[in-house]
Amino acid sequence: MLTSVDIEPENQRLAKQAYREAGLGSFRTRMISGPALEVLPRLTDGAYDMVFCDAVKQEYPEYLTAALRLLRPGGVVAFDNALWHHRVADPAVRDPVTEAIRDVHRMIADDERLVPLLIPVGDGLLCAVKTG
Repeated sequence: MLTSVDIEPENQRLAKQAYREAGLGSFRTRMISGPALEVLPRLTDGAYDMVFCDAVKQEYPEYLTAALRLLRPGGVVAFDNALWHHRVADPAVRDPVTEAIRDVHRMIADDERLVPLLIPVGDGLLCAVKTG
């Protein structure tokens, strides 16, 4: 089951169209409308193989906390924009978005349950496998 959480109705409409074109029936996809931090607490613990985060960057640390609850052992959490236009690597950049992305990097690096991988493609993809 592919579950998508999005606040934008147009994004959901386009996703449904893409799923249909890919041959995925509605029984294989679930679209939930709303802000992630309101929806994620309602999802089932330990029921997901992957959580992909590409929403409000300042909320990335909270998304990681939710993802750890939602993921099965062996599941993957991934964060888009992990390099944030090269700002994350520049210690002089101190805006709230950059700091939140840095925080999620640190949280993943410090969590012994996670095996991290930073893929420097595009604007960066930070992934972590939950080992336990």
